[in-house]
Amino acid sequence: MIKDALKYLVELGNKRVVQVNGQEYATGSMHLIKEPLVNPLRVQSLSGLIDYLKQNYDMLDDVLIHVKDPETVEVLSRTNFNSERNKWLVAEAFVPTFRFDSYYEAEPFNIKLQSTFVQTDDRDLVLKVVGNIREENVRQIGDDGVSQSVSAKVGVATVADVKVPNPVLLAPYRTFTEVEQPESNFVLRMRDGGECALFAADGGAWQLEAMDNIKDHLTKELAELIEAGTVHIIA
Repeated sequence: MIKDALKYLVELGNKRVVQVNGQEYATGSMHLIKEPLVNPLRVQSLSGLIDYLKQNYDMLDDVLIHVKDPETVEVLSRTNFNSERNKWLVAEAFVPTFRFDSYYEAEPFNIKLQSTFVQTDDRDLVLKVVGNIREENVRQIGDDGVSQSVSAKVGVATVADVKVPNPVLLAPYRTFTEVEQPESNFVLRMRDGGECALFAADGGAWQLEAMDNIKDHLTKELAELIEAGTVHIIA
């Protein structure tokens, strides 16, 4: 039976599909030839994405904006014949670096708070405490796991025990600067040597708020295109 099948294949020569005992066989490897996909443009702001869609340089008539995460927004086409999408443009936010869950020395921590966080009352309170602590004496005695005491300057030459505020409501720069930065709770911890650290205490809820802020901003800026049915947004 096998010899007969092989003989039959040889006789068929260049045919790609043959039948043997009622079953079809391919005589060689076959690969799907897919539709080509574009190489996406990349920008670092929402304004770049908005300008691209308003100017419609590529003459797009139906696109989907996907707010993928707080730092990434994609402009996509409908699925093609191969169930794939063209990714026309990707906006990736430029977000300053801050190492949460890691200890900083007091001076770098102070600088980071001023350069990578939005000004709020709690941020100013933390700056006041951190900027006046005596590095050699962060008290661990009586630390109840929630609050700590540190020795800080409270006057021109006076040093007193000051309670470290906890939790603190802060707004780090974590998404596109065109939208409001979401506030969330952080646990501020300090240890001997004056080192400080911030630990996130909101379970990641800020990410959903940031994505909603991005969607609201795009919905407002692209209202005419959305009303015309050429742009759709999901988050």
